[in-house]
Amino acid sequence: MNDRARADAVYAGLLTRQGEQWVQPRVERTRRVLELLGDPQATYRVVHLTGTNGKTSTARIVESIVRAHGLRTGLFTSPHLERFTERVMIDGEPIDDGLVADAWDEISPFVDLVDAELAAAGDAPLTFFELLTVLAFVAFADAPVDVAVIEVGMGGSWDSTNTADGDVVVFAPIDLDHADRLGNTIAEIATVKSGIIKPGAAAVSAEQNPAALEVLKAAADARSASLAVEGDAFGLTAQSLAVGGQQISVQGLAGTYDELYLPLYGAHQGHNAALAIAAVESLIGGAEQPLATDVVADGLAQVTSPGRLQLVGVAPTVLVDSAHNPHGARALVSALEDSFDFDEWGIVLGAFGDKDIAGIVSTVVPAAAHVFATAPDSDRAADPDALADLVEAAGAHVTVHRDLAEAAEAAREWAAASDRRAVVIAGSVVLAGEALQLAAEEDWKDGWQA
Repeated sequence: MNDRARADAVYAGLLTRQGEQWVQPRVERTRRVLELLGDPQATYRVVHLTGTNGKTSTARIVESIVRAHGLRTGLFTSPHLERFTERVMIDGEPIDDGLVADAWDEISPFVDLVDAELAAAGDAPLTFFELLTVLAFVAFADAPVDVAVIEVGMGGSWDSTNTADGDVVVFAPIDLDHADRLGNTIAEIATVKSGIIKPGAAAVSAEQNPAALEVLKAAADARSASLAVEGDAFGLTAQSLAVGGQQISVQGLAGTYDELYLPLYGAHQGHNAALAIAAVESLIGGAEQPLATDVVADGLAQVTSPGRLQLVGVAPTVLVDSAHNPHGARALVSALEDSFDFDEWGIVLGAFGDKDIAGIVSTVVPAAAHVFATAPDSDRAADPDALADLVEAAGAHVTVHRDLAEAAEAAREWAAASDRRAVVIAGSVVLAGEALQLAAEEDWKDGWQA
């Protein structure tokens, strides 16, 4: 069996387990497997990130700047867009299939042991995400990496990634999401997320809702951790459009970094970059030594953030964005207004039924000349007709399409009728992944072919 087949077999095995939406506050199960493996997550420094939106992009920026310093990096994010190996990156590249399979061979005897212990206790077996976390931590130790940048799966305190002790912990903006599991208020959600602050850690945070910030401050104080907050300790000092992205200047915790090129669209990405720079300053030099500006510039220039305002088509312009909640939708709409010069946007919209669809719709409709309602390829997808009813009730023109291929074709044809029109595909990470694949298969960068 070749390495690709071995890795795919590992993923197929993971998919037989409880999925990512099945979450229990039981971090000790993951901890038990890691203890049996000798705690691989303790063999490298850790930057641990949580938040509601922006944490994946921020994680990717942190990793790129750290790697620009000549350190070997691991990056663990979720979910993936096209293939699961995207979730576990080593030195900026998806993990090699052979390394995935080898890491699984290493951990599987201990998985069987812990599954048996759980069964004896009347508890459910280890889940997809618990095991993927263990797999990533083992792969990073085997590489070996110097620094692992780890994104929380959901919440914080009881997430399986919280088995790693973050030297630096990072809070992207906290908003309402996963209320059924994390709480009905921003303060309740922030309380769960604040659980990643470990004793003596250095915490950095984006600007937050006052209720969230109060929780983070209290948690940091209780654990003798420092907390640096955007707008007070660091932040953007300048931001302007540039070809393919933007130019930013940042006042960091220890230094000033002027006229840096960031190849990402959207004002929110500039704020993510400022947060990432503060995180790396905290990791390298304890927030007391400035980073070398040329190294920071190199790290930012190499950043990619797939599925985040990603250009996938020209003539007409087509963007893909994984916005899947109202907060992400607000950032998307702001970016469409600030970073692009089009008169009309066609929005291909497909979402999961367990998301705040009404909130997403009410946010994106004012930006849309035409909504093409569809569904991601998932059992969790919201019905496109029900989605269209919400769009129509909000006052936008809408058509319904059975799948992304049909919706994208209609949207591209609509946009091709005028050079002042463009398309954005949004509403779900799964839909974004489908769009990236479809755009590559049909070569949307060759332009519209009727």
